[in-house]
Formats: sequence, C-alpha cells, structure tokens
Amino acid sequence: MALHLQQSNNQWLIGHPDAIVDPQWFSPTYWQQKQQILGQSHGRNVTWFVGLPEQAMVLRHYYRGGLIGKLVTDCYWFDGIKQTRAYREFSLLLELEQLNLPACRAVAAQVTKKGLIYRADLLMKMVSGGQDLVALLTKGQLSEQQWQHIGETIAQFHRAKVYHADLNAHNILIDSEFKTWLIDFDRGEIKPQIGAWCQQNLDRLLRSFEKELAQLPRFHFNSQHWQQLMAGYEQAMALES
Repeated sequence: MALHLQQSNNQWLIGHPDAIVDPQWFSPTYWQQKQQILGQSHGRNVTWFVGLPEQAMVLRHYYRGGLIGKLVTDCYWFDGIKQTRAYREFSLLLELEQLNLPACRAVAAQVTKKGLIYRADLLMKMVSGGQDLVALLTKGQLSEQQWQHIGETIAQFHRAKVYHADLNAHNILIDSEFKTWLIDFDRGEIKPQIGAWCQQNLDRLLRSFEKELAQLPRFHFNSQHWQQLMAGYEQAMALES
C-alpha cells in the first residue's frame, strides 16, 4: 500500500493514499481545544490519547533514548524524508496492516525539518481496551492459554519476517477480547529471512520480564510462564508457511 506524502517548505505530512492530513492533529493543544484529550501515558515521555472515545487515537512524539537522549531529547539528523523514523515506521505499519498482523493502525505522521535536523510525530488508532503486560501482571495472573497466545502472536510476526527493535513487556498489549497486539515499531523492519534475530527478540523480551520482576513489588511472572509462552511460540513457528 503506497502512502501519501504532502510537503510544504520544511514540513512533510504522511498519510494513507488520498488522505488529507491536518498538521494540527499533531498538537495536543488542538485536541484540548476540541475537548478530545482522552488521557495520557507517562513512560519515558508523554504519549497522548486523543479523539472521540469510539475513534480513540494515540499521539506519539519521537524522543531519543539512552545516554544521547539526556542531551538531545527529540532531534534527529535529516538524511532525506524516507530515512526519517516517522516515514519508516508509518510505512512498516501500512505493511503490517496489509499482512493483517495485530499491530496499531497508522493514521498520519509529521516530519518537521529545521536546518540539518528534524522532529517527528506519529498518530495511530488505539487498541480498544488494550493494556500492556506490565500493567496486567502487576494486577494478577495470566492463564496458560494467554501465555501461549502471546507466544503464538510473536511467532506470527516472526513468520512474516517482521523484526521488532524493542520487544519488551510494555510493548505487548492484550485487548478487551483477550487478543494480543504488538506496538511501537520504531526502528522495526521486515527482514529478508528468518534468522538469529528471532532469538534475539525473545532474549530481549525475557530480560524485560526479569527486569520488571526485580523492580516491582508485585509482578506475576515466573519460569513456568516463560515456558508456556515459548510452547505457543514454537508450535506456531513449526507450522508450514
């Protein structure tokens, strides 16, 4: 699916084919004036939930992580619009939509260039009733079937050769119908083939669970849960393509 690109001076607006993207969509103030701020999430940075309740969306500004993020919060080197984080993630989300994979559906994105650097934003449809695994596991247990389904979902992406650059417990959601979703595909890509990167994804996820287990006073995760997840994963990966 080809995306639609609008350019005005040093601003690019990215949307679905034939879509008209309003640059105001990327300002929390715009949604505030329309009384359509549904909430916000405070992780490393603020993510806004906007729109009407029945058409809720997630507005995410691109921030740097790691040590460099302490010095340069949200600026990236501009090397062409197609190399920007927003363009690449939006394009990948469109491909995931075509593959009918359980990932957030892209609505629009914005890239604003100033000098040699750019800033960017991404607007996506919200997963209805979605809660991340960290939030869920601080409240209670997941069933064996749910753990297996999480593994099956990860395998579904891996079988499609989809690499998630930051697969962790915060980036896996379970919705109101107990369906599993993967979110945050910044720096993700579709690989040429299945390979060692699949195991690297799983290793990163396991480290994420172990980190939350060590830090949180209440977190329902143990080695048996991981074995259940892996059982679902391995069974799904063994299916014929």
